[in-house]
Amino acid sequence: MEIKKKERVYDGYFKINKLTVAQNGHTFTREQFDRGHAVAALVYDTEKKEYILTRQFRVGPESELVEVVAGMIDAGETPEESIRREIEEEIGYHVNRLQHLHTFYSSPGGTTEKVELYFAEVSRQHATGGGNPHEHEQIEIVRYTEAELDALVTADAKTIIAQQWAKLHRR
Repeated sequence: MEIKKKERVYDGYFKINKLTVAQNGHTFTREQFDRGHAVAALVYDTEKKEYILTRQFRVGPESELVEVVAGMIDAGETPEESIRREIEEEIGYHVNRLQHLHTFYSSPGGTTEKVELYFAEVSRQHATGGGNPHEHEQIEIVRYTEAELDALVTADAKTIIAQQWAKLHRR
């Protein structure tokens, strides 16, 4: 497969590219949702012995979801800097320890979004969290014991992957 041409056809809050692709003697077009590079973290409070997740409205499913802390990597940031910033903004904790778990594409058939997934240990909440007002975020902090995390049913793939990791790596 060879990409012959790539043009930006929509450049709003989200971005969409139109690709002209050649494969096996055929030329065709595909749209690509240019989503960027994301970070996410399953956060564990070592003092309270509980997992800290978020609940917020998500436009895709048009409903609230419980999910791990997540966000986009800003220009000039490393993934580690970005996830530390997101943890501060969303739940109000400084990170004590950070461990990279996986890197994966959220939906490789049509989007560029690559996710860096981490496990973060925290111990003291120093701010209220709730998200970045400039981004119109309204984030609720939710806390789960180990058993409650295991029983959590969510539609968010990042969180499902993090749950499975937690089950496989019990302390």
